[in-house]
Amino acid sequence: MRVYVPTTLTGLAAVAAAGGLGAQPFQAYAVTPALREWYVAGDLEELEYAAMAEAARASLRMLVGDPDVPRRRVVIALDVGDVAVTQLSSPLDGEDRGAVRVGSVATVADIAAIHVDGDDAIADVTAATEALAAADTGDDDAQFVVDGAEDHELLWYASQEIPDLLRLR
Repeated sequence: MRVYVPTTLTGLAAVAAAGGLGAQPFQAYAVTPALREWYVAGDLEELEYAAMAEAARASLRMLVGDPDVPRRRVVIALDVGDVAVTQLSSPLDGEDRGAVRVGSVATVADIAAIHVDGDDAIADVTAATEALAAADTGDDDAQFVVDGAEDHELLWYASQEIPDLLRLR
């Protein structure tokens, strides 16, 4: 099963140094029944894109929690066995429809791809991290700023390019 793991460039460096992730169960996003129910008309590719977008939103929240990390959203696309994946409880208010818990160890070799913001997104991602708290309280202007970061497509990188991505830090 393909899962999308939200992280940051600092988190990606830790994954690379450890040779993988999953010593403890970790949160990811995947095509879940709740996501399928919400996006009835979507084919598998569209559903996977929606799961990756949820992971990108979670990555943005991680950036808020660590002001010293470079302002790029990072999502690791990872292949794991279906039995290792458990859907989290029912989504609240339509959020995190694809949230899952992964209870297996995954090596760097299991990484299908890494998705990272390009240089053109940094200003919008930075602004979104600063506006996220206000957006969470219902501020429409702040939500517009957060949506501006989400308008940027994440770039695709192969797992062999992790050393190059870590130079972005």
